[in-house]
Order: sequence, then C-alpha cells, then structure tokens
Amino acid sequence: MKNHHAFFVIAASTLYASATWALPSSHDRVYTADQNSNTVSVIDPSTNALLGQIRLGNPRPNLLSPLYKGQINVHGMGFSPDHKTLLVVSNGSNSATFIDTATNKVKGITYLGRSPHEGFFTADGKEAWVVVRGEDYVSVIDPETFKETDRIQTDLGPGMVIFPPDGKLAFVVSSFTPRVDVIDVKSHKIVKKIDVVSPFSPFLQITPDSSEIWMTHKDVGKITRISTKSLEVVGVMDTGFITNHIAFAPVDGKTFAYVTIGGENAVKVYTTDKKAKLVKTIQTGALPHGIWASDDGSRVYVGLENGDAVDVIDTAANKVVARVPVGESPQALAFVSNAVPEGKGGENLVSRVNVDPVNISLKPVKEKGRGFAVLRNLGVVDALDVNLFKLKPKTVYNVYLNGLSAPAASFETDENGKAVGTMIAPLRQPARPGAVDTAVKNSIIVMEGNAPVDAKGAALASI
Repeated sequence: MKNHHAFFVIAASTLYASATWALPSSHDRVYTADQNSNTVSVIDPSTNALLGQIRLGNPRPNLLSPLYKGQINVHGMGFSPDHKTLLVVSNGSNSATFIDTATNKVKGITYLGRSPHEGFFTADGKEAWVVVRGEDYVSVIDPETFKETDRIQTDLGPGMVIFPPDGKLAFVVSSFTPRVDVIDVKSHKIVKKIDVVSPFSPFLQITPDSSEIWMTHKDVGKITRISTKSLEVVGVMDTGFITNHIAFAPVDGKTFAYVTIGGENAVKVYTTDKKAKLVKTIQTGALPHGIWASDDGSRVYVGLENGDAVDVIDTAANKVVARVPVGESPQALAFVSNAVPEGKGGENLVSRVNVDPVNISLKPVKEKGRGFAVLRNLGVVDALDVNLFKLKPKTVYNVYLNGLSAPAASFETDENGKAVGTMIAPLRQPARPGAVDTAVKNSIIVMEGNAPVDAKGAALASI
C-alpha cells in the first residue's frame, strides 16, 4: 500500500478504586466547564462525588438548530476572590455567566464579542475581565450590574488573563499572536508587550509566591516562564504534545508544577527551580485538559476532555486515586474553597445529562502521524470526534468504520498536517453488519485519499 497513512483502534479503560485520605472540606467545590453538554459539573471533593450539573444550554447536537436561549460551548472558568461567584465563559454564544456558588443559581449573563475564551476577576473583585479571542480586546464587566464597562485593546486573539495578588498588573496571553500583553489594572493601559516562542497560548497561571507567570504553548508543546518583577522571559521548557493547563501545589515544603499533556494522556510534574526538572509523569484518562490544585496542595484535579471525567491526583503519592464522572468534554476546571459555607449546596442542579464515552487510540501503521478519537452516544445518534496530527499538509484523509468500504467522513489537513472533525450519525449499530471479519468490527481506519478498504482494512485501490 503506497502513500497511505492508516490507524487502527485500540480501546482500553482503567478504573480507580476509592482510597482513604485527609480530604478537602465538604464546603469546597470542584467545577468543570463542559463544552459539549453545555453544563457546569459540580463535585464535592470531600467524597469525590458528582453532586449534579448546572445546565446552561442544550447538549449537542440540539444546538445545531436556531438557539434563542441558553449557552453554547461552555468553555472557560474563573471565580471571585471571595469565592461567592463562578464566572463561566461560553464561546459559542459569546457570553459570560455569573453563578452563585452557594446556590448554583445563575445571577446574571453578559453577552460579549465574538468567541470569548476565558475570564477572571481582578484581585479586589470589583471587575471581571473576559478575553474576547475571536476579536482583539479584553471586555471589562461590572459583576454587580453585569454590564460591560470598558474594552481594553490588545493584540489579535487574547487567550486568557490572570492577576497577581497585589492587583496592580494583568497578564494577557494570545491565541494568535506571539506576545503577552501586560496591562495596568487601574488605568486599563498596556504597559509592556513581551515576545514569546509561539503565537498560540490557551492558559497561564501564577506561581504561589507570585514571582513568575507560567504560560502554555499548546501548538508546540512548551511552557514559557515570565518574571513578574522584570517582566522578561526567564525560561522556556519543552513539555509535550498538546500542552494544555498548569496548576501549582505545595508538597513537603516545595512547590511543584502539574501540567496536563493531552497528547500523552498524562500530567507531568516539574520542580519550580530556576531550571525546572521533570520529577514524575502521571498517566491519566483521555486527553487531560483543565487542572487545579486544592488550597492545601494535597489534591490536584484534572479534567479529561475525551474521558468526560475528573481524575483526582494525590500529590504526596503522585498518582491518580479517584475518577469522577462529569459532563461532556470538560475544558476549564476550578477548585473553589468554601464555596458553600452552609448546607449541602445541592440546589439548582440536575442529574448528569450525559453517559460515559468510548475512547479510541489511533496508532500509525507506517508514518509518524498521530491521532485519537472519541465516540459519544447522543441517544438516537452518536458523535464521533476524530483528531489527526502530523500528517501530510493540505491532504484529504478518509475515515472508515468497522471495515466498511465506504468512508464515514473525510477531512482535509491544514498547513501543519492537522485535522479535527465531528461526524454525527447512528454510527454504532448500522456500521456493524457490513463488517465480515470480526477483527475489524470495532475498528477505525484513517487513510489518505479515496482508496476504499476491504474487511481486513487493506486498500482495495491505490492512488
């Protein structure tokens, strides 16, 4: 078979039993922003139990119809300094939703410009800043009136904003421009632009001692470290394929960085020394994305974008000790201490609206391409998300299910050899009768061009 890339399914699941440990309080909460189900999942970290979900919109594929109410693509998350308000950003409906943490009730909604991504409160809690990634500004919102009060001009595609505790400066990374904007919080003016190694950064976090900002570069698998004193880059680290988010946790008197590496299904643990060292790689569920540590550093919570769950890491042992089911495709995650000062905090929650997905690893037969897929049951139909990387640029690849000769979908890679797509259809049962070989009944084959395949996954025609 000539000039073809093919991938085959390997599906596996790992279950984690509950363990006994000194738990965070039942007044604390872990939240995930669930992009596909358009929910916020609410976890009690003292029991690692899903209490329920805050339903902000309809799950996919219902949102393909005209939507006049509710939110689409629940994605970003931040919270107020007093831990009383959760800020949730939905990039499909261009909104920022303010939720009361004690009651899980929506207090207000602000509609913004094209595709906001993440938001956070200023250190004094008087403003909420939301980056509008589809445009070129930060929207400043009054969290009491939920009105936009200002727009701070930035480079194209601001990706996230964070504030050191002293409240004087804001750091804004970009998703399209290789620079960090440093903004004076009081005047809303940019005071410096810092050049970095990549134009795409979805996340940044501040070290517990406020000495550095660490930002991820998802596209090139790196982290840039910036001094909050000199406002200069002080280090660049190679971390891994699909570097997503960062959390810091104090363990035995030392501070460690926990980094989600989506392409390796792992959290990597680094020292925060002048020259950071990798001390541990912790395997997780499928496509780890959002991450946050408990205030005492004893636990780190990891959202699994393709696993529809949260993995709980014991930082003393550096291993996953629990897994909690959440909504579909969790993105941002936050640990909020004392979010519910009194009572059980179960008001305004619904039961989990989704079921567990099936994750599929795609292994290259010949070339160096990489890929993974996830199959989710949506009731009458299914959704199959396929992610392909490091293939031929600007080339069509077909997806074949269960040995059938007709492709289920086709994707064209971009200039970097990447393709991401979703197909929605009754994929599970109707596909199986056409597979005459049991070896390929539960397989996916991704192949360049329009060459059909036989029941054993071999090409029937070359191109």
